[in-house]
Amino acid sequence: MLEKMPKPKPTWFVYYLRCADNSLYAGITIDLNRRLGEHNTCNKTGAKYTRVRRPVKLVYAEAQENRQLACKREYQLKKFTKSKKEALVDNFNPILLEEIL
Repeated sequence: MLEKMPKPKPTWFVYYLRCADNSLYAGITIDLNRRLGEHNTCNKTGAKYTRVRRPVKLVYAEAQENRQLACKREYQLKKFTKSKKEALVDNFNPILLEEIL
């Protein structure tokens, strides 16, 4: 008899998007490519904030073990000052995005 293999838990990501007006938008997802596409093209699943600030570009992402940790980190990122957010994005290595995507 075959045993069922448990599904691997998805990796959650916390991310920043750079909007057309140069603002930063923070969010969480398990699929960065899909979510970026939704923010740029879909009026039903993209965030209200990004709908009027298109196009958006992924400028920062970090992996989290689960949704709870991703939500906590997103909350932290949203509380950062603009200068602290910009410093985080500026110090982020874009090569890491290529590995994630």
